[in-house]
Amino acid sequence: MPDSPYDTPERRALRSLVTDFTQREIVPSLAAWEQEGHLPRDLHLRAAGAGILGIGFREDVGGSGGDLVDVVTFTEALLEAGASGGVIAGLFSHGIALPHVVDEVDRRRDRGDHAGAEDLVERIIAPVLRGEAIASLAVTEPDGGSDVARLRTGATRRDAGPWEVTGAKTYITSGVRADIVVMAVRTGTMEDGAAGISLMIVDPRSPGYATPRALAKMGWWCSDTAELALDAVRVEDRDVLGEEMGFASLARHFVSERISLAVTAYSTAQRALDLTVAWCRNRETFGRPLIARQVPRHTLVDMHRRISVARAYTREVAVRYSQGEAVILEALLAKNTAVEACDHVVDQAVQLHGGMGYMRESEVERHYRDARVLGIGGGSTEVMNDLAARLLGY
Repeated sequence: MPDSPYDTPERRALRSLVTDFTQREIVPSLAAWEQEGHLPRDLHLRAAGAGILGIGFREDVGGSGGDLVDVVTFTEALLEAGASGGVIAGLFSHGIALPHVVDEVDRRRDRGDHAGAEDLVERIIAPVLRGEAIASLAVTEPDGGSDVARLRTGATRRDAGPWEVTGAKTYITSGVRADIVVMAVRTGTMEDGAAGISLMIVDPRSPGYATPRALAKMGWWCSDTAELALDAVRVEDRDVLGEEMGFASLARHFVSERISLAVTAYSTAQRALDLTVAWCRNRETFGRPLIARQVPRHTLVDMHRRISVARAYTREVAVRYSQGEAVILEALLAKNTAVEACDHVVDQAVQLHGGMGYMRESEVERHYRDARVLGIGGGSTEVMNDLAARLLGY
């Protein structure tokens, strides 16, 4: 028996595979993709060909199998081998979009609608996991943030005709390149609150779907982010993912999303620490290597300590989630702990690099910018603390 579920032969092989893929297919081109503001579509095909894109999705829906522990493993490997938070966000945006489609596949199978279930698999899920299409999740709106229950983008219908979706979404990851958008819309009234929200699959090629507006960001440059506008965009019943079950589905999958963001945070921090240790060993100041001085050494130890605590806690929560435990509170705490560690580490990484840390050519400068969104996305740090307080009965 291995000492850790993360240290099995299969997961060591997965880590090696992802490390090799990252160093071969991502690192040499990442600077160019950052400047271009998006990832190339063929990167999705290459990741699928390597067996990476479908990890965490069951084989019966076209995935490669594996659970959240496997997702943690490949996320750590990607970032520690030199990828970026933007690569994680842009290449794996389907990781937050497709789970809602998989849920609907299961519901249709349970009620005997096998044709409807297989339609979703073949038309939506499989092409994305083969790298042939890009999927995005659209929830946030221009006049709202974390208060999902108050979203205004609405879907209405006449008699038995198609739904018509009108409204706007913003900060949508992969929204510029998306071929498939899983969108949260209001099918009930505003008074219904969370109970009136549905998820629908929207086709960006549909009439009334405006050309997405690309948004310029502080970080995650290679991950395209968009503002979407819809005017009576038609959606057929086959693309409704459980009418007025949308909020429950979003809440359920927020747990795995927050764990994944925690992994992104501490793995980004680990990469920044590795770069900084190498810099401190090679950089001489006043005739001595920087690492020979007490204050830099103590700073590096403190960076290591914070990362180690965040990693150990998040990994444990991911294992418990994979075993079927309800870890809503623990996921909140893992995200905030890892984000806090990352914020500190990337700041100290830039400081120890000195003037070079402030230069665009320095990798730690990118991690410093990229890290800032982690305390905002997936629920802000403040919202996480408020939810945790309620769960703890405070």
